[in-house]
Amino acid sequence: MENEFPPEPNSAKKGRAMIALDDDNDDEVLSPTDLSELLAEGTKEAHDRAENCQFVKDFLRGRIKRELFKRGTAALYFVYSAMEEEIEKNKDHHHIAPIYFPVELHRREALAQDLEYFYGEDWENQISLSAGTKPYVDRIHEVGEKDPVLLVAHSYTRYMGDLSGGQILKKVAQRALKLPSTGEGLNFYQFEGIHSHKGFKQLYRSRMNELELDAETKDRIVEESNQAFGFNMMVFTELEELGKTIKEEVQDAGFGHSHAEMMEGGDINKCPYYAAKMAVSGNPTHACQLAMTLLRHPPCQVVLAAWMAALAGFTAWYFM
Repeated sequence: MENEFPPEPNSAKKGRAMIALDDDNDDEVLSPTDLSELLAEGTKEAHDRAENCQFVKDFLRGRIKRELFKRGTAALYFVYSAMEEEIEKNKDHHHIAPIYFPVELHRREALAQDLEYFYGEDWENQISLSAGTKPYVDRIHEVGEKDPVLLVAHSYTRYMGDLSGGQILKKVAQRALKLPSTGEGLNFYQFEGIHSHKGFKQLYRSRMNELELDAETKDRIVEESNQAFGFNMMVFTELEELGKTIKEEVQDAGFGHSHAEMMEGGDINKCPYYAAKMAVSGNPTHACQLAMTLLRHPPCQVVLAAWMAALAGFTAWYFM
């Protein structure tokens, strides 16, 4: 079956080992009925719930135990093995072919490398499909066999997340677990075939938006994406419960103060980065705490003074 693809900007080509797109190309014209927009809006609550579950919050604070990270990597291996197996089976399906980017996106082999790093050469005999991950894997196989268009939802939920927030998790894990700067144990987060994450995501969204789908099918894809977030939360919850049975690992001396250590007790004055995050939420209390935090850090005083000067200049220009 021969597939026709829409013209691609710059040098993006299906199957190439490198995707290089212009990060400054923000002329994308979107409609509220585009699938990417429906997914963004329709999964907002599920996305927020997933981000705010305790396991993810602890991870972002650098409070991740090595054993849990290993188990989480194993869970992802089974999820991506299932998803990429079904995508491969359906790669000529008219709804899957336009978003088929095996070289750029597929994660199974990268996860296998990470598991070998953590468990050794015998890693395949040391991992198993957990009870919390099995429903996710079963659902992916079900839709791949019976309703392949819903693979669009699973692909979007995982890959676009990996290219976005996943990059933050990579840095946190590398620091908290003291993983090598050369990338061992973190291959999952490294997309060697994509030069510009932002540009590729624009390309991927445009491919999704050009799929010929009626309103009912779009709604089903949004619902399936919400289910995918739910399955991910089941995995997070399982890891969180497992974490309660694992002894807290002690960091080596000289590692410094992690974000988690600075945040223990909820004192945001110890961490200007956390204060800044809370300030942008619009809470004036956090904004005041941010200002006080900056004033307590000499390097930040210089930055704050520069901001104030710039703000004064902008205000003068605005009212001229």
